[in-house]
Amino acid sequence: MEFHGGGSAGIVVSGNNVPAFLTNLWTLVEDPDTDPLICWSPNGNSFHVFDQGRFSKEVLPKYFKHNNMASFVRQLNMYGFRKVVHIEQGGLVKPEKDDTEFQHPYFIRGQEHLLENIKRKVTNVSNVKHEELKMSSDDVSKILTNVQHIKGKQETIDSKIIAMKHENEALWREVASLRQKHAQQQKVVNKLIQFLVTLVQSNRVLGMKRKIPLMLGDSSSAHSMPKYSRQYSLERLQASLQASPAISVSLPLPTTVAG
Repeated sequence: MEFHGGGSAGIVVSGNNVPAFLTNLWTLVEDPDTDPLICWSPNGNSFHVFDQGRFSKEVLPKYFKHNNMASFVRQLNMYGFRKVVHIEQGGLVKPEKDDTEFQHPYFIRGQEHLLENIKRKVTNVSNVKHEELKMSSDDVSKILTNVQHIKGKQETIDSKIIAMKHENEALWREVASLRQKHAQQQKVVNKLIQFLVTLVQSNRVLGMKRKIPLMLGDSSSAHSMPKYSRQYSLERLQASLQASPAISVSLPLPTTVAG
């Protein structure tokens, strides 16, 4: 089905103050070629839109240069049109087909001169009561007091955050220092363990060497070697521990008996 955009011949809307939307709407509803998709109600006080899908694709582009049904309904609402909802016996009547009815007190069949009375809704700031815009000095003082109070709390929070930041930096420095000391002490412990292992191994070797003189009957060699070897081992232990910066240990050397 094709519709002739702009309306059929012979349909004229009077009045120079009628917006183009209302002129096109009146022409569209009056056009008998579009009755399968949009037409007057039987009493002429409203109009029906059938099959919104087809209506938006086949009719709207020819009269309103778009195919958006939501935009069409939004324009109707801006000019004061209302959707008609039928109520029967306390419940809503569900239409048998896609049928939407719209109504306006000045959009009536055969009375196109009433279109001049349909005005677009405009929000005017000047309509707001002047008393609603007034604000007492007490309200202003309360707001300023609250703002100052909030500002003071904010400054306190900022100072606490800065103090916590400094404490955090000090803690990290202390952790780094402790890690360094721990590493130094670990080196000393490793050296001490290494020395003790060496000392034990040396004592085993000296013990084997001492058994040989005893078997040969050379008692002087058996008693002299452990004494000087022990003195040499203790001197090495003291020198190794004093070389470490973390731990300083002083071990007494054994006294030798003259004779």
